[in-house]
Amino acid sequence: MLNLQPHLTRDCEGVSRRSFLQVGGLAGLGLSLPTFLARRAQAAKAGVKAKDTNVILIWSQGGVSHHDTFDPKPDAAVSVRGEFKAIDTALPGVKFTEIMPRMAKEAKRFGLLRGWNPRNGSHGTADQYVMTGHKFNPAVHYPTFGSVVSSLKGFKTAMPPFVQLGTNVDRRFGGGMPGFLGLEHGAFEMPADPNAKQFTVRDITPPPGVDMDRISRRRTMLGTIDALQRTVDLQPAAYEALDEHYKAALNMITAKETQQAFQIEKESDKTRDGYGRTPFGQRMLLARRLIESGVRFVTVTDGGWDTHANNFTSLKTRLIPPVDQALPELLIDLEQRGLLENTLVLWLSDFGRTPKINSASGRDHWSTSGFAIMAGAGIPGGSVIGRTDEEGGYVVNDEYYSEDIAATLFTKIGIDPHTMLHSSDGRPVALNEGRVIREWM
Repeated sequence: MLNLQPHLTRDCEGVSRRSFLQVGGLAGLGLSLPTFLARRAQAAKAGVKAKDTNVILIWSQGGVSHHDTFDPKPDAAVSVRGEFKAIDTALPGVKFTEIMPRMAKEAKRFGLLRGWNPRNGSHGTADQYVMTGHKFNPAVHYPTFGSVVSSLKGFKTAMPPFVQLGTNVDRRFGGGMPGFLGLEHGAFEMPADPNAKQFTVRDITPPPGVDMDRISRRRTMLGTIDALQRTVDLQPAAYEALDEHYKAALNMITAKETQQAFQIEKESDKTRDGYGRTPFGQRMLLARRLIESGVRFVTVTDGGWDTHANNFTSLKTRLIPPVDQALPELLIDLEQRGLLENTLVLWLSDFGRTPKINSASGRDHWSTSGFAIMAGAGIPGGSVIGRTDEEGGYVVNDEYYSEDIAATLFTKIGIDPHTMLHSSDGRPVALNEGRVIREWM
């Protein structure tokens, strides 16, 4: 019953009451909980202490157009410039497009990398490459950032170290997956829409009619049944493992921080409206709540950015407004709560999009230029790094790659990029082979 096959999503390439307390009912975990607990205990025993910086990663699946957001080319031909006008930002001489008014106003709150070269223009491999810092290698399944954090830092509270909100990650090539670190370091995936009126979290929210007192009674009953069964069973070791699953699962379900984290309805209308009453906006708000409750790494996924057709209409009416509202709001909220200093916020996507507009009023995949955003954790607000040519097709100054973004992320959260990990067969694998983005250090 344990779900070992997470959702598969594609772009242009195309709970019952009875089961609630069964181990298999924790399908969203995709984890081996005893291993989690063992590693947490080992770290505590060894007195392991690391820089306690958390991460919120925004993953816009499909490839966000840099021309139509943060790197406009107002002097280029209309076939490159597109439909949007360039507007001033809070940074002298820096312009965004007119569909990013709030990001332009709050430009001093984040760092912008205009010099990102994705070196890839294919879906699937993009999800893998950008979120690991390693080019796809069929022989080595590299772990995504959140899984590395889970493995090296472990639990902070009863909450899982790594949570993914939404399912917009292409996993055909291992994107968003724990790779050789093992399923115990996979994300707790939450597909539910926190903007829905009847918002529930699979495996966490009890079904109707099952309250916490009832769960406690079931725990006592299951313990009695198991004690009777094991007296005639010849596999005591299996029961010990099962006990660990139940203990960890029940601990997570009943923990105060778990219940509080997902009670987004406890937020004021003003706060919820500030983030925007959209699935993306409420996921961003939930991400903040999860960080407060002890989650170390939250990935907020958003799909539909593969704009081969109707690029301008899609960006203006559907895709950009939720981000333009929620991302600055998150940064402001984190700062006001004293969390921005120890929370790194990133906005990443597959790649950029073509300088030339196609016949369907869209832009296609582009593998040599794009953008990335970082904020918090000491990132200099208002820093703009890199420059592309007059058509936005190639980086001509301060060029960085996905492995460099990864090196910067790891360094910012206190993980040495030169750390050696080990595959399941004991083979040493380098965590990262990039260079830190010096302007952000």
